[in-house]
Amino acid sequence: MKPIIREAKPEDKPFIEEIARLTWGGEDYLARVFDKWLEDGNFYVLELEGKVIGTAKLTLLPRKVGWMEGLRVHPDYRGRGFGRMLHNFIVERGKELAEEGKIEALEFSTYFLNRESIAMAKKDGFRVLARFLSLAGKVENFEPVEPEQAELTMEDLTLGIIPLGWKFVHRGGEALEWLRKRAEVYEIAGFKFLAEKGRTTFTPLSFGLGCIKAMLPAMAWVAKERDGAFELMLPASMMPVLPGLKRLGLSLWDETDEPNVLVFRKGLV
Repeated sequence: MKPIIREAKPEDKPFIEEIARLTWGGEDYLARVFDKWLEDGNFYVLELEGKVIGTAKLTLLPRKVGWMEGLRVHPDYRGRGFGRMLHNFIVERGKELAEEGKIEALEFSTYFLNRESIAMAKKDGFRVLARFLSLAGKVENFEPVEPEQAELTMEDLTLGIIPLGWKFVHRGGEALEWLRKRAEVYEIAGFKFLAEKGRTTFTPLSFGLGCIKAMLPAMAWVAKERDGAFELMLPASMMPVLPGLKRLGLSLWDETDEPNVLVFRKGLV
């Protein structure tokens, strides 16, 4: 029986939960966002002999961007071309949406060691749009301090591309409204940072070692209320001070002297 790609359905959830349990040591977010993605649409699964063995999602972001995410293949079925099949499907779906005037480009982010995804992207004409640095922190390394809730303004958005979790949006009025709906904004010592709602991936809105040092106790306080660990997404311009960031109590998943998060883009019009 040939594999088919179709829209996800509520009854697919147990299969998605199984894939999530077997991905990233059980830390995959896919099961947590299943219901939301189902409601949002453009959420697809790869089915083989009645079993869902893969997933892919296309999310509409500001500035007519189709954001590619959630591409997963069950570990038992990897190495058989199913990842490429899902990738090709989402690219073609993106082209359809571009013809309808709904998007103008496809974008996605990936870890720097995800060589298979990077190779596929480059082969299909994607280019690196931006590079970021992801660092991990543990609450136990800091003395948590409660921050204040704050408002997000356009003046706070100093980067041309702003991360929220592992999604990235282009600066502008539409992005500002998008972020206001999906991010919590905190302030401490005059410095603001974003937190993806319900998660502990933080985006500082001021940069430099002193700024980060001032914000870390507040980030630790937010993380303490959730799961005890957190992640910072920083622009590649922070790479020269990576040793200083480590001395502040932050760490890398894999040692590197290059940005470890890549954002890719492929224009469609």
